[in-house]
Amino acid sequence: MRRILGSGIFIILMLLLDWYFFQALKAVTQQLAPKSRSLLYGIYWGITIIAVSFFLLIPMIGFNAWPKMIRSYLFATIIGLFIGKFIACIFFLADDLRRLLQWGGGKLYYQFLADENFKGAPISRSAFVSWLGMGLGGTVFGSMLWGFGNKYKYRTNHVRMTFDNLPESFRGMKILHISDIHSGSFTDKKAVERGVEHILSEKADLILFTGDLVNDRADEMNDYMDLFSRLKAPMGVFSSLGNHDYGDYYDWGSPAAKQANLERLKGVHAELGWRLLMNEHVALDRNGQKIAILGIENWSAKGNFPKYGKMDLAYAGTEQYPFKILLSHDPSHWDAEIVPRYRDVDLMLSGHTHGMQFGVELPGFRWSPVQYVYKQWAGLYERDRQRLYVNRGFGFIGYPGRVGILPEITVIELG
Repeated sequence: MRRILGSGIFIILMLLLDWYFFQALKAVTQQLAPKSRSLLYGIYWGITIIAVSFFLLIPMIGFNAWPKMIRSYLFATIIGLFIGKFIACIFFLADDLRRLLQWGGGKLYYQFLADENFKGAPISRSAFVSWLGMGLGGTVFGSMLWGFGNKYKYRTNHVRMTFDNLPESFRGMKILHISDIHSGSFTDKKAVERGVEHILSEKADLILFTGDLVNDRADEMNDYMDLFSRLKAPMGVFSSLGNHDYGDYYDWGSPAAKQANLERLKGVHAELGWRLLMNEHVALDRNGQKIAILGIENWSAKGNFPKYGKMDLAYAGTEQYPFKILLSHDPSHWDAEIVPRYRDVDLMLSGHTHGMQFGVELPGFRWSPVQYVYKQWAGLYERDRQRLYVNRGFGFIGYPGRVGILPEITVIELG
């Protein structure tokens, strides 16, 4: 019932956006010939009807049985249209408010923003704002289509970290960090294999994985066991769980079925040869010196995500080790619990955000919509002597692409 209500609300929002967008479209196409306008309007409403009909008919067309690739691309294209129109409508609304204030007689506002100040320009201020909104909305939509081709373009980021308290035997150790595999989203096994080969080519001493192996179900790994079981390292492969690994977003029919899936997923980690850390720690020994690797279940400071992790259990007994690395899927855990309560955790590794798979990363400038939700969302962060690294994710979920934020393999050299 909740899903039907949510779909209904989304369809209503789509129709309202389409109607509002269409008013602006009519305003800026008045100079076109009648036949051209009719053709343009027909295409516009034809696309709208197809999109709305798709959402209305999902329960009746067996959509979940369609090939995964078709489902992903079709759904993402429709959502991309919605986002593009939404961005355009923000500009239309701003212009409508401007004209409302002008109509209301706001003298100061009128002096600076009235259409009178646009006299002599090729187009009116309202037309300019409308075209600007449509251009930006179209750019976002186009970039999302272009991003479909980036989801397997793995980028390896090398990071060197120096710690005064790191035992001498561990200096120069190479750690390979991956996160958010989301095997249930994959549609190209050969492309995934190239990513695995990139990992192996680094010849890391230690491999650490920070959760979300699947989207929902343990059987999503069936076709990829042979690939990820190839991940080996001299000091081992250690892993933790992410929010998607618990199957919280899937209708299991019964609590027993959901629990069975989680137990099966734990078995998958074991079959891969990965040591899954469930609110516990292990000691790594190198030439008689030791450090601790802690791993907890998902723990988030955000209300929409679960707090299954028990840091007190993982931490107990680690006081004796001079250096500690924590695997914790959600980076909000760092500010909420690690920095204020566990100041001797030297390095925390996380994932979860994917950099929202959409953003801009340039030298000296980074932006993604996810930064308005997560303070730490990609890359390296420091607080006094503690470090946090947030991996941008190996896989993808929801939107089958990446724009500006590429899938990441992180190589950390300790010094």
